[in-house]
Amino acid sequence: MKLFNYWRSSTAYRVRIALEMKGLNYERVAVNLARNGGENLAAQYLAVNPHGRIPSLMLDDGRVLIQSPAILEYLEECHQQPPLLPVAPEDRATVRAICAIIGCDIHPLNNVSILRVLRAAGHDEDFVQAWIRRWIEENFRVIEGMVGDRGFCFGDAPTLADVYLIPQVYNARRFDTPMEAFPKICKIEQNCCSLPAFAKASPEQQPDAVIHGAN
Repeated sequence: MKLFNYWRSSTAYRVRIALEMKGLNYERVAVNLARNGGENLAAQYLAVNPHGRIPSLMLDDGRVLIQSPAILEYLEECHQQPPLLPVAPEDRATVRAICAIIGCDIHPLNNVSILRVLRAAGHDEDFVQAWIRRWIEENFRVIEGMVGDRGFCFGDAPTLADVYLIPQVYNARRFDTPMEAFPKICKIEQNCCSLPAFAKASPEQQPDAVIHGAN
């Protein structure tokens, strides 16, 4: 499989975590969202994914899957060990609700395309940074009340909720979001990031990472 990937993309980060947790071999293909107006909008990448978004997962037979929620569900259905969803339907719904809060109520509002519109409309960087933090804090308060005290979002092992949460926490810290009000989330972050799969998937470990640059 080939993962079309950008080191700092939180959606690609989700997929990397799941691939690493399930022990699947994959090739990373770097697509820089910041260089030359976005390599994701170049003809070469649009031939892979006409939507022009990251990530895309090309399967061994050449078929391409897009949108991280769909990719993650595919991985869970086709590679069931270790499971990233609980057994009971009600518990699965709770995990998916946490995923949806991050995937629907935080990420889209803080997506690079939205931030470009805000800047193009004349908003300064202080406004943009405050906008980012607003949606993270508002929704982290909800998630803090939903997660348990057993070390992960739901139970004694990571689920899809953790797969979504850790990249969002990375973004929260990147944009200087105060985290003192979210002790459970911080504990989950600590526990997840101590696991090899999460460590290997982290942005800093990606071949295209630019740790001290802006790209």
